[in-house]
Order: sequence, then structure tokens, then C-alpha cells
Amino acid sequence: MHRLMDMQRAFGHEVHAFSTKSPKNVYSKDEKYFVTRYNLQQPHSLGTQIKIAANFIWNVEARKALSHMLDEVQPDIIHIHNIYHHLSTSILAEIRKRHIPCVETLHDYKLASPNYAMFDHGAPCERSKHGKYYNVILHRCMSPKLSYNILAALEMYFTKTTLAYEKTVNLFLCPSKFMKEKMEDWGEPAGKLRYAPNPADLDPEPAPLGGGYILYAGRLSIEKGLANFLRAAVTFPELPVKIAGKGPELAKLEAIVKASGAAHIEFLGFVPPEALKEIRRRADAIVLPTISYENASTSVLEAMASGIPAIVTRIGGNPELVTDGENGFLVIPNDVKDWQRNLRRFQALSLEARRKMGANAREKIKHGRTWQQHTELIFSYYREVRGQQKV
Repeated sequence: MHRLMDMQRAFGHEVHAFSTKSPKNVYSKDEKYFVTRYNLQQPHSLGTQIKIAANFIWNVEARKALSHMLDEVQPDIIHIHNIYHHLSTSILAEIRKRHIPCVETLHDYKLASPNYAMFDHGAPCERSKHGKYYNVILHRCMSPKLSYNILAALEMYFTKTTLAYEKTVNLFLCPSKFMKEKMEDWGEPAGKLRYAPNPADLDPEPAPLGGGYILYAGRLSIEKGLANFLRAAVTFPELPVKIAGKGPELAKLEAIVKASGAAHIEFLGFVPPEALKEIRRRADAIVLPTISYENASTSVLEAMASGIPAIVTRIGGNPELVTDGENGFLVIPNDVKDWQRNLRRFQALSLEARRKMGANAREKIKHGRTWQQHTELIFSYYREVRGQQKV
């Protein structure tokens, strides 16, 4: 979002932001409009819990703040990112009331499902399809806490009864074709869905590769599918693996490696961005073993833009980025034997062949996925909805 805002300013546009208050926020000239943010992971008093629950459905503070901002700023167009759980659909009422053209980027599946990752208990989950949002409660898809699941289901029933998004947003921008098809399959209006592939910054020079290792960089959580990837990787002692990141699965993943006696797999913990960039540029490939509906992975796009091959699972938007044997390899999700087969394929490649794969990946970014191309595409959708508004 910040990168897009920078690009828009570079094109001469006036850009504003509306968000919640947070110590982690970068400076914004618009922060006077920002509203209270509650940490949903921390314990709160009963009164605060009630307020959080109410805001989950309809945030009065957010609606009033945005109303004030819209009257002062008077935007020509509004671009929504993630507003649920904190800002709520209350802000859509103010946009709708003023008939302001509006687009929304779908970073996840919340438009269709209360389980916005469509992932539960270790596997993709579509139990909420056809309006069966009560399944979130029955199976506790969102959290072990019953109350959180009840809130998520109630919020979704309210949102779909009022059609808050569908009546307000002119176009929904899908970063992957998989996302677009999934939204259509779940009943979202096909006429309002547009493909807007996520972009990446091209490094000035291709990565040299040659470090002899493969790299995973990201959160260590169950949906990333690292357990079975590591069960395969421990059988290739001549192919070192570096794991950068932290998360709830760390202890389990370390135990898998320790039990095997493998010494070629290294857990790096959290690595600052600049240091991680250098580690990635020396990697011979990056891996993304996700077992969930990956939308359009930033880590894969960044690697491709650097000229690094990617070994990813054949799920979600991953096959749109990686063509098997051309700029990387595609693996059956959660399949240890198929991971072994593809690690063996990669291991057999010479460094020259790996660099050729990386060059192919870089070419894919050049043709349709640069930030310049992405920004121009977004502008074309802005023009489209402004044209709709005038009709």
C-alpha cells in the first residue's frame, strides 16, 4: 500500500490515508483522522471487550472520523485495503452516501468468507461456502475462543445481508487469477472483479546465486507447510537449507531437524530486511511450501525480481508465478515424496542452469509485474470506475 502511494505521488497525485492509530505507523499528514486500535491478542476489561465486539460489527468512531475526513479532503476516488475487524463496514456507509468511486484490493478471502484465509486445522477450508457461516462457530475456524468465532460469523451475516461491500465498491482488484476465480465461485459479482497482479521491484543486477543453499523466508506457521518440506530436506545433506523467520511452529520444526540428526539445516530467526536481501541474493533458490490458498506471494515475487529460481507448492496463485522447469519447480502440497523428487531435480542442476531459471523468473517480472506497470494498471481501473460514476 505504501509503495503504491509513493508511485501515485510520483505521478503527481495527491494521496491521503485513513487508518487506525499505532506506534508502528509511519508518519502521516492524515493521522489526526486515525481511530483507536485495540490489540485483539491482549486481555481487556469486560467493558473494553464489549466495545471491541461492537466495533467488530460497526465502528461508530471510524465512521465519524472518515465522515469528517471525506468532507475536508473531498477525494476523487477511494482505494480500500483491509478494513475488517478494526475499521468495519461502517466506513462504507459514508463512501456510499457521497457516491465516491471506490475500488478494493483483495489481499485475502474475507469478501466471501469469515475465515479470511480459507484455512483451518491444517488444511484449506471452504465449509462457509453458500452462506454457511455458522460452520466457523461449529469448527472454531478462526480461534480456539468460541466468542471470536461467533463474532466473525455474525459480522459476515451482517455484511452479506446488507451487501455492504457489493453496494459500495465499484471494482474488486484480485492479485491472482486464482483469487478472481475463487471469488466468482463463491458468488461475488464477476462484473466487478478485475485482475491486478502484484508487482515487484527489479534489482538493478541479477542475483549472483552460488551460495549452494536454498532459502525459506517468512512466518513459521502451520499454513506455510514447512514440516513436510523439512522431512524431505533432511534427506539431502548435500543441499543446505536456511530458514529465516519466526513463528508458532518453530519448536516443532526444530524438533524435526534435531530428530533426523541433520546438520545442514539452519534456523536464522528474524533477519532484518537488508541482511535478508543479501542472504537471498546468494541463495540458489527460494522455497515456499505453503499448504494454504496463497494469493500472490511477495517473497516469491521479490526472489523472481532478483533472478532467483523458486520451488513452490502447486496451490493458490503459486502456479501463476512459477512454470515448472522454466523458472522453478512446482510441488504437490504437503507431499514429502514429491518434495524429495523436486529437491532431487533441483540438486541435479548446474549453477549455470539455476541462473538460467533465475533469468527466466526475472523476465516474467519485467513483462507485466513491475511497479510502473502495476501503477498504470491501477490508474486504468480508477478511470473505469470514475467513468461508471458519471454515467
